[in-house]
Formats: sequence, C-alpha cells, structure tokens
Amino acid sequence: MALFDRTRKTVVAMAHIGALPGSPLYNADGGVDRLIEGVMRDVEQLQSGGVDAIMFGNENDRPYELTAAVESVAAMTAVVAAVKPSLTVPFGVNFLWDPYATVAIAAATGASFAREIFTGVFASDMGLWAPNAAKALRLRRSLACPDLKLLFNVNAEFASSLDSRSIALRAKSAVFSSLADVIVVSGPITGQPVEMSNLVSVREALPDTPVLANTGVTIDNVDEVFRYADGCVIGTHFKLDGNTWNAVDGTRVKRFMEKLRHLDHAA
Repeated sequence: MALFDRTRKTVVAMAHIGALPGSPLYNADGGVDRLIEGVMRDVEQLQSGGVDAIMFGNENDRPYELTAAVESVAAMTAVVAAVKPSLTVPFGVNFLWDPYATVAIAAATGASFAREIFTGVFASDMGLWAPNAAKALRLRRSLACPDLKLLFNVNAEFASSLDSRSIALRAKSAVFSSLADVIVVSGPITGQPVEMSNLVSVREALPDTPVLANTGVTIDNVDEVFRYADGCVIGTHFKLDGNTWNAVDGTRVKRFMEKLRHLDHAA
C-alpha cells in the first residue's frame, strides 16, 4: 500500500520503545534486549489489529532533550533493526526531539518515513526550540534516502510557537519553502486531541498535501477527524486503559480498525 497518497485514510500506530540508555528512566538491568522484547510485543498486537504502518518512537525518554545523546541513538537504531524482520507493514521513526538523529536512524534502518519538528521556533519545556529544516533535508540527501518521507509537525506538543503567523500559513510555508512531504497537526500534549479549527485551516490551506492528525485520535472522534485529515498517528488510544505508558491493547486496536472499515464503506 502506498502511504500518504491521499487515496485512503492511513493509520500510523506508535510503537513506544522503553526508556533508552542515557535517559533517567532507563532500566539498566533489562538492557537493550528487554527494550526489544517489549516493543516486539506491541508490534505484534498492532499488526494483528490491522494498522497500516508503525512508527517507532522514544516517548519514554523523559524529560526530553533537543539534541540526542549518542548512546540513545545507537540503542534506538539497534532496537528498530532487531524488530524490522518481524514487520509486515511500512515503518517510520521519530527520535524526540532531534530531527537530525531522526533522519539518521531512518536512513540506517531503512524506514519509509520520519516525523519531527523540522521548522519553526518554539518556547518549550525543553527551552528555546529552533530546528533547521535545510540541515535535515541535506542529511537525507547525503545519506542517499531520497524516498524517505518527512512528516513535519507544525505545532509541537509541550511547546508554543513564537511565530505570529497562523498555523495554516506556517504549514503552507513548510511545504513551499522546506519541502515537507506530509504535514501533521498536534494537540498541546501527547494523547490530547487536535484542535479541530487547526486541522480544518491546515486542510483548507493545503488541499493537495497529505495532512494527518498527530495526537488524541480515538474511536469516538475519528469520524470527525477524518472529514479533514488523510489519516492519523495513534499511540495513547491503543494502550491498555488509554494510558500512554502502558503496553498496547490488541482489542482496542482491532475495535478501532473495524470502525474504520465501516467508515470506508459508508463513504
């Protein structure tokens, strides 16, 4: 299946890797093997539930940093490489919140897509946030992965944009000047819904560019979200009890994907 081509809704499910080496919550006793085992269980549940793609992320590396630690990048690359042979769907990566580490891991593992904050200036929990899209795209080229799709998050979680332009104009500019392949629109914090007015305005500004809802999509709001979005990224809703830090609940995944099939038929 071609991802992000606007011909059908795409559900990208998060596979949250446990805290990586170098982060405060890392479990040194379990080591990287334990991280692989944990994410393998989640991947099995997600694929059995019928998701379209899986994205590996380091959401457990709280508190987050803007520049990745080398030991964490090495460990995440090892985890994704170990899980890759079991994948039956396309996959992507996101190292929070470092776009260059994200692109590097994607290139090393053969990912199909990568999500990050590539543009803008933000005041955030991590301090002043000012990524360099030109550097990230030049890295993609130098690593010889031109087909790697870059998902630009234009309103970061845990942060507020210092740009006075509307989110629609920022999104349109990201496509025009920074060559974004896909635009993702987020809520204020992981697991919280996207502001529908933001999603609508971005959709109207970019009628020909894939636009995804990046946070807070659930079985209860997906029909409204999909009136405007070409798909979504889901992590929290697929977890046991809807808790971001729990393991994936295969029943929740299957129930959600079954509802999507009914929505497709209704359309």
